[in-house]
Amino acid sequence: MSVDVGIENVSHAYTTGQQSLPVLDKLNLTIPAGQFTAVVGPSGCGKSTLTRLASGLMAPDSGAVTLNEERVTSPRSTVGMAFQNPVLLEWRTIIENVVLPMEIVKHDLTRNQCLKRAAKLLELVGLADFKHKRPSELSGGMRQRASLCRALVHKPDLLILDEPFGALDAFTREDLWQIMRELRGRESFTGLLITHDLRESVFLADQVVVLSGRPATCQYVLDVTLPEDRRIDSLYTPEAVEMLATLREQIEIAQGRKQEVAA
Repeated sequence: MSVDVGIENVSHAYTTGQQSLPVLDKLNLTIPAGQFTAVVGPSGCGKSTLTRLASGLMAPDSGAVTLNEERVTSPRSTVGMAFQNPVLLEWRTIIENVVLPMEIVKHDLTRNQCLKRAAKLLELVGLADFKHKRPSELSGGMRQRASLCRALVHKPDLLILDEPFGALDAFTREDLWQIMRELRGRESFTGLLITHDLRESVFLADQVVVLSGRPATCQYVLDVTLPEDRRIDSLYTPEAVEMLATLREQIEIAQGRKQEVAA
């Protein structure tokens, strides 16, 4: 399953004592069911705050977050999340880490069925031979693969990725991009990716949203027109280079380093 995501006139500020720091300002964003959207923008503009609001971990000061037009007011078991730090439990094996969400959310599967589901995901990401290892026995890229499996094991309607590949080396990162696209082809979910990597956004997403500087609003939306069966070398085509140049220009505008020229 997948879900329509609506961010409707959302504003949010962090308050400490008598000081208030506005982060989002009447932000509007729509992610149709099954679509993968990447969000980029200047550092500190509120991208990670957006993920917390979308997941129901926080409530906006004003406006609404909706899933299939139903207002989100608390965390949802139908949302999966993966972060820059995999946060795997060292006392559990990899497959036990992956199956953890199935021990928390309500479902009709037996323990055996849950383990089979986890094992299948681990096989898809190339970790079939490591499912009984401990996290400390795996590389950073392998731990992040396990984290993706854990986020998907309960078949979420919405998958939220908050810079999950940012701490990895370039080759491992690109390998995981390809794995992520393969998972999209096999699993049905709506995707929301937060990233600082413009190449990553274009490779993984159907649309890329550029947030303005803080307090952020939606500054620009780019529809990615690369083919569905894209490979890493798709990022070197003239079409991709042009899209990346457009995004870089929009980021410079958001950072205040460049003035937008009226058409």
